[in-house]
Amino acid sequence: MATLVLTTIGSVIGGPIGGAIGGLIGNAIDRDVLFKPKGREGPRLTELKLQTSSYGTQIPLLFGTIRIGGCVIWSTDLIESKSKSSNGKGQPSTINYSYSASFAVALSARAIIGVGRIWADGKLLRGSGGDFKSATGFRLHLGDEAQAVDPLIAAAEGAGRTPAHRGIAYAVFEHFQLADYGNRLPALTFEVIADAGPVSVGAIAAEISGGAVVGDAGGQMLVGFAANGDSVRGVVETLAVAGGAWFAPAGNGVRMRAGLATDRAIADGETTAIGSARGKHGRAIAALETVPRTVLLTHYDPARDFQTGLQQARRPGAGTREERVEMPAAIDAGAAKTMAEAVLSRAEAGRERRTLTLGWESLDVAPGACVTLAGVSGAWRVSGWALEQSVLSLECVRLAARTLPMDGSAGRAVSASDVATGETVLAAFETLPLDDGLLSAPRVTVVAAGTAPGWRRAAVSYSIDGEARWSTLGATAAPGVIGRIVTVPGPSGAAIADRVHGFEVELAHAEMSLAGADAGTRDAGANLALVGDELVQFGVAEQIGVTRWRLSALWRGRRATEAAIGTQTTGDRFVLIEAESALSLDLPLSALGGEVRIIASGPGDIAAPAEVRVPVRGASILPLSPVGLQWHEMGDGDAAVQWLRRSRLGWRWIDGVDAPLGEEREAYRVTLVRGDGGARTIETTTAMVLVTQADRAGGVTLMVRQVGAHGESVAAAIQIPDWAM
Repeated sequence: MATLVLTTIGSVIGGPIGGAIGGLIGNAIDRDVLFKPKGREGPRLTELKLQTSSYGTQIPLLFGTIRIGGCVIWSTDLIESKSKSSNGKGQPSTINYSYSASFAVALSARAIIGVGRIWADGKLLRGSGGDFKSATGFRLHLGDEAQAVDPLIAAAEGAGRTPAHRGIAYAVFEHFQLADYGNRLPALTFEVIADAGPVSVGAIAAEISGGAVVGDAGGQMLVGFAANGDSVRGVVETLAVAGGAWFAPAGNGVRMRAGLATDRAIADGETTAIGSARGKHGRAIAALETVPRTVLLTHYDPARDFQTGLQQARRPGAGTREERVEMPAAIDAGAAKTMAEAVLSRAEAGRERRTLTLGWESLDVAPGACVTLAGVSGAWRVSGWALEQSVLSLECVRLAARTLPMDGSAGRAVSASDVATGETVLAAFETLPLDDGLLSAPRVTVVAAGTAPGWRRAAVSYSIDGEARWSTLGATAAPGVIGRIVTVPGPSGAAIADRVHGFEVELAHAEMSLAGADAGTRDAGANLALVGDELVQFGVAEQIGVTRWRLSALWRGRRATEAAIGTQTTGDRFVLIEAESALSLDLPLSALGGEVRIIASGPGDIAAPAEVRVPVRGASILPLSPVGLQWHEMGDGDAAVQWLRRSRLGWRWIDGVDAPLGEEREAYRVTLVRGDGGARTIETTTAMVLVTQADRAGGVTLMVRQVGAHGESVAAAIQIPDWAM
């Protein structure tokens, strides 16, 4: 007696295989290749399982395009960097820490052709254009059998101790900056492209079984599939449910079959009784309630960034049972809807079964064949085959008609924004501190942004010794608002509001914006911008183009920059100065009089980092030049010259009294330059000086500088005529 029972892979809705693949397939295949006796769990839908680092974690075989988490196979400890900044005179300095890590993630136990998007904690780390949103080095090993050892891993572990991981595709991240992720390694998922396009379930089954399973030439196409589980059998079961397939013996293996192509028509005469054991046939129809009323099919939806999608099929009639099919494959909503309908259709058709007995002359009806029966409509699959005493017994199951393609809705997808990063735009300048603190060493303010809205931050380094040595400042602050002057603001005074002039700026990208501010808000510090070398506050901001703005209602020469009024030219920098976007670089006193070179490198700065050079003239720590110089005659040709001092403290006049001195002592150096070219210097500790008749001969120019602990202010000058005129 020979018996072979062949079922669909699983019950109608995807349960375990019932029955046994018999000796006609071959014990070697059953034992060693296709259906191992111990365990047969296939891949499962895992809600985008995140990457792991557990020893022994299975690395899947990837097909098509699919999103997976991967497995961390190597990593360094966190790499700590620190930078030191001063908080002003008398205040303790602040040490800022930043962290990075280097690691490798295994993606596929089968060669791939590339990686598309990468998500970190659900947000895009790498966009569809290949741009990274956070700073990191990145290398991809495609998993071919000739791939070389990764140089970073080899440098850390030793060249002789580092495997090349041939046959495994993996990604290496080098100095991945962790500031955007709470200084911890984020959960990463990858869009892996293993094949150039969709792959059929038959092709996948054939490859993972080493050729023991022969797939149909066509078959259900999957956008992507990750083959894992504890047996090849489990994977093939899952694929067969996807394709509505069953198995038939083929040589030393099995063939995955689908469709209604008929192998044999069983004529009415073949079931004619010959002897008592022949001619038996029967029909059985299971109750409708044995078929689920609703089939819910979950899948990975490419339209939802490969998040889980859900489609359902529902039949009319009695019953309340609901069945859920987990299909761990990437397919679109329409294909998933069609697949759910096909599963339900097969379940309904499979209610009807036929039992036939035939003579030995019908042995050409093979197990797993698709047949037609005389006088009975439709096609039938031979699910059971037995030969005893020259009598062939067949168990046949009705096959469902082909399910027509259906439309399905993916629902509203909330995808991670994929905004281009762009290149870094960098501005740096020396000015008085924004918090009105009193500094004891030079400070340079750094503001950075990007040429595209997706820019986040960049790593900053600087050199104060002609690039002989470089120091790390850390990462830039929040993206600022930076642009270029299109029209210049023109000349004006610093003591009154400029209601005449305005100017236009072109911002770095369209997502940057400006807003107006009333006088009270500006008095509190709003809308302060560096325009060329002049600090300006604007009250009105009018957008006149995609990136162009016109600014008016100006307060000019703010924070002692009146000397720069009217010096701007087209193309000069425009920088909106806000506390959240300003990064402070505190320099040693030895940097005074020199130059600091600053570079910033972000994810989009592939060609070269952004760079600026800033002369350190002491604008942040030197006294301010006196203002309000005036003179009057004292009689006998002498003249008294008086002025008002200014302070680096107390920019807002809120109490009606003088601002604090802001220096260790009050002192001035006055230089008298006579008309004949002679000059002399007067030191004084009061805001006045007496110019004698002799000094006035031929006229005299008087220049006043306030003296501080670290140097002198810019000179304020006044002309005094000859006393005789």
